[in-house]
This record gives sequence, C-alpha cells and structure tokens, in this order.
Amino acid sequence: MLGCVIEICRLSPHDWELWRTLRLAALEEAPHAFGSQLADWRGEGDREERWRSRLGIPGSYNIRAMLDDQAVGMASGVPTADDGVVELISMWVSPTARGRGVGDALLCEVERWGESVGAHTLRLDIADGNGAAALLYRRNGFSFTGELGDLMADGVRRERVMAKDLQPG
Repeated sequence: MLGCVIEICRLSPHDWELWRTLRLAALEEAPHAFGSQLADWRGEGDREERWRSRLGIPGSYNIRAMLDDQAVGMASGVPTADDGVVELISMWVSPTARGRGVGDALLCEVERWGESVGAHTLRLDIADGNGAAALLYRRNGFSFTGELGDLMADGVRRERVMAKDLQPG
C-alpha cells in the first residue's frame, strides 16, 4: 500500500460525465447492491440533464475517490425529511480498489459533511447479502436499526437500514 494516495473530491453538476462513468460501472459490477438498475440509466435514461439533475439534488454532497490517479469510487450524502438526519446513497468502490481504504475514506468524508450541516444521524440502506459492505459500515460505527428500507428493483426484497450517530459541528 506504500505510495497509494486516496484523493476525495466534491462533484458538481458540471462533473456529470465522471459521475456517469462511475455510476454505470457500479450498476454493472454490483447490480445486487443498488435499488436502481443499469437499464434505468441506459437508453432513454442516459441523458445529460438527468445526470446533472442527480448531482444537483438540493443540499446533496456528491464525491468521488481517486486512487493513484484513477477514479475508483463514489458516494453521496443527501438530506432527508427528518430533521438532523442525512443519508448515504450511491456508495461504490471499484473491485480494483477494495481493501485499500477507499471505502473508509468515502465514509469519513460523508460523515464530515453530515456533521458540518448539523446532522446527528447518518443513515443508509443496504441490500441483504452485501456482506462486504456491511462489514465496512460496521467497522465505521454503523449498526442495523431493525427498520426495513426501500423495495429493491426485483419488487420482492427490501433493503435494511443502518445508522450511525454523528457529532454535529
């Protein structure tokens, strides 16, 4: 790992092409891990204004991770309807970068953002069977709440909710 530098950078709607590349890679590589499907973002769904809109969600914090000058991960923090609660969405790390601290760096940055906007809780939804992600989240202080999250794209399974207490700054 010597010499590996992880760089986290905030993205704006102007960075839609980079976000698009990462998101499509994520949906192709790990379709079981996301509520969205690759087909939803291809064809008619693959439009510049849609990608820009996704990065322009009011109050959102969208980031990407670079490892040795390669884009290898992404995550977003978004506000929720619950006061003091923010949500982690669209988290993904390329298989080539897993186990190298990229996931931890992305989580740390979204947590820092959540604290900076005064949130006391960071939540996320995780698909059953996504054991590696669950280990990452647990290692970073998240625990299962017992709540069920959104319905998965298959229309049968539901995500499970994990949360972490934050120290609003």
